[in-house]
Amino acid sequence: MMVGAENVPAAERLDRTVLPIRQPKLPAITALDARNVAAPPRFEISAPRGAPNVLILLIDDLGFGMSSVFGGPIRMPTAERLAANGLRYNHFHTTALCSPTRTALLSGRNHHMNNMGGITEIATAFPGNTGQRPNEVAPLAEMLRLNGYSTGFFGKNHETATWEVSPSGPTDRWPTRSGFDKFYGFIGGETNQWSPLVYDGLTQVELPQDSNYHFMNDMTNQAIHWMRSQKSLTPDKPFFIYFAPGATHAPHHVPKEWIAKYKGQFDGGWDRFREETLARQIKLGVVPEGTALAPKPEAIKDWDKLTADERKLFTRQMEIFAGFGEYTDSEIGRLLRALEETGQMNDTLIFYILGDNGTSAEGGPNGLFNEYTYFNHVPESVESILQHFDELGGPMSYNHMAAGWAVAGDTPFAWTKQVASNFGGTRNGLVIHWPKGISSRGELRSQFHHVIDVTPTVLEAAKLPEPKVVNGSKQEPIEGVSMVYSFEDANAKGRHHVQYFEIMGNRGIYADGWLAGTVHRAPWEYEPRRTLVDDKWELYDARTDFSLVNDLAGKNPAKLKQLQDLFLKEAVKYRVLPIDDRLLERLNPATAGRPDLMAGRTSLTVYEGMKGMSENVFINTKNRSHSITASVEIPEGGADGVLLAQAGRFGGWSLYMKDGKPTYTYNFVGLQRFTVSSPEPLAAGTATVRYEFDYDGGGPGKGGTGRLLVNGKPVAQGRIDHTQCCVFSADEGADVGMDDGTPVSEDYKAGDNAFTGKIQRITIELAQQKLGTAAEEASGVVRRAD
Repeated sequence: MMVGAENVPAAERLDRTVLPIRQPKLPAITALDARNVAAPPRFEISAPRGAPNVLILLIDDLGFGMSSVFGGPIRMPTAERLAANGLRYNHFHTTALCSPTRTALLSGRNHHMNNMGGITEIATAFPGNTGQRPNEVAPLAEMLRLNGYSTGFFGKNHETATWEVSPSGPTDRWPTRSGFDKFYGFIGGETNQWSPLVYDGLTQVELPQDSNYHFMNDMTNQAIHWMRSQKSLTPDKPFFIYFAPGATHAPHHVPKEWIAKYKGQFDGGWDRFREETLARQIKLGVVPEGTALAPKPEAIKDWDKLTADERKLFTRQMEIFAGFGEYTDSEIGRLLRALEETGQMNDTLIFYILGDNGTSAEGGPNGLFNEYTYFNHVPESVESILQHFDELGGPMSYNHMAAGWAVAGDTPFAWTKQVASNFGGTRNGLVIHWPKGISSRGELRSQFHHVIDVTPTVLEAAKLPEPKVVNGSKQEPIEGVSMVYSFEDANAKGRHHVQYFEIMGNRGIYADGWLAGTVHRAPWEYEPRRTLVDDKWELYDARTDFSLVNDLAGKNPAKLKQLQDLFLKEAVKYRVLPIDDRLLERLNPATAGRPDLMAGRTSLTVYEGMKGMSENVFINTKNRSHSITASVEIPEGGADGVLLAQAGRFGGWSLYMKDGKPTYTYNFVGLQRFTVSSPEPLAAGTATVRYEFDYDGGGPGKGGTGRLLVNGKPVAQGRIDHTQCCVFSADEGADVGMDDGTPVSEDYKAGDNAFTGKIQRITIELAQQKLGTAAEEASGVVRRAD
């Protein structure tokens, strides 16, 4: 039978609380000849009658005060059109950080219940923080797929455990094993928009060598193609598309013409930005009349006290970010036009979520030309960044903006991404659009809601029950509440009464209009301000204090104590405890307690064709002596190309052949390149090329001496003054027989550097560690949260 078809009323009586829906048992057939018996009805799962298409649009690192639809200066006409014909929510909240928000959004459960208390790179051994979504928390995509939806995911994932991102798997938590029929995107927390590492399902994509390529455009093309194909072949089958750009997360990469649209528009600086944005917010009605600006954090300088060079650089940074935001919205507009052209817009339930947390302040006081300098404790001055002024936003940069713009982008609040205790870190604009299902147009909704409310909203709109068992696993109850009650009633009483927040010690609790919380560490601070026990808590009545400027902790200690007790109760209930505010230790798998594919290993042998191996699954040569030995075959006439490379233009290393000569280049955060090269080319035949690095020791990030040997004989030696202590790249991996993505060395070109001989094997061996303390062995530096 056609389950769910309109002419089969029995379909409405199916038990959809157990997924997959069980196929009914058919009686045995006793007839010998098929001509003498009717075939049994065909069993097929269809979505309930009237179930809409679902499109979730999630922008990255865009704060409440950035987009024009919520009063910000970044023109986002697509979002504005949806809001004019739909609903705007001005009390919608995220978790304050990337991976936690995304898992909560796509499951309807709090981020710790997804084991995603932080980003995947800082997972620990504690429940709530393991980085692996449990089987008891089925994702929304799987619920919909098993109920007859087609499901597609385009863009940023960052929900797969770091040690599972390798050919060895397991792939259980990759998108195509998490309910999505189609995935086209990147796995980590950020990507080079000009040269990303992209997967189609489980397979790495070979990108075109096109100077105009940009991932935002590519992922939009892919989403449009998939949607059109799905509706062409199965027009009556609803789809679920999760469209999650890497924009506007760093690096801020955008075509120059979009940057030019904002030239001179931020010359007034971030203080004027905040004032003008608040005025527009009040005029739009997304912020109440009389709302005051929360004071900036002390670390953010007043604009009128900056130097001329600082103002020149900082205004350019915001022009780039704004162009990135508008460009992203325009690409989303292309996707929506395709929906209209295929006749799907009227019955597509759209959630346009303007940020997965507040704007990122992780660029620090000056912003960055190369974000990886921050990861490796290499300071960038305003003067040094200005040397690359014209490159910012383009393929030769990996840029971020100054923290002052992040605070401005979260107007009218004080704080930013990572600060889960303040609405600046958690409040994001939401637009909901569904012409067939919502008759209200252009209205505002002010009920408190959270990303965990999206999944139950989708289920109710699709007439689907909350599943109790999925793929044999009894499910944790959905913790969000549906927002459908608010669709037609602006004055409906809110149903989301209590919500905890916690990210690496920054924590808070919302309860029926009250907010209590503590800023345990600012995004630009490496150490907590106090111990967890000694944290200073603040108390706000958010019903009358929209921007959180009147701290009532001293005036109402009883209420504060009540909320602190409630936080602890919720923290126990949702696996938040113990709170882990460590940074250094959580970056090191050994001290964090998470799995490590290279744990205990001092050597790794790789083979030709292995590529895209991230730092989390590749042997770690940083901060220690090591060797790289390549067994190769050289054809007559010699060979050129890359033997083994890790990362790319913004930091990494490469062992390669140039003009037939063995060569090693160490690229120190894109600022300096150190090269050791043989004076003679290799002769035809088999050969062994070996690179040895003798690390100076004495702490992380020190230099050393590099040596090249051919068939056991030394041929070249050179000094490498500095090395990267902590990270090479978030998205560019190690490649054998090529340097995929951006090139480590300018001695060869991107996309045209494959080794022209034959590689038998390459072995990387680690020598005895020369670091001193356990902290140094853990890499000795704090990495930015993505």
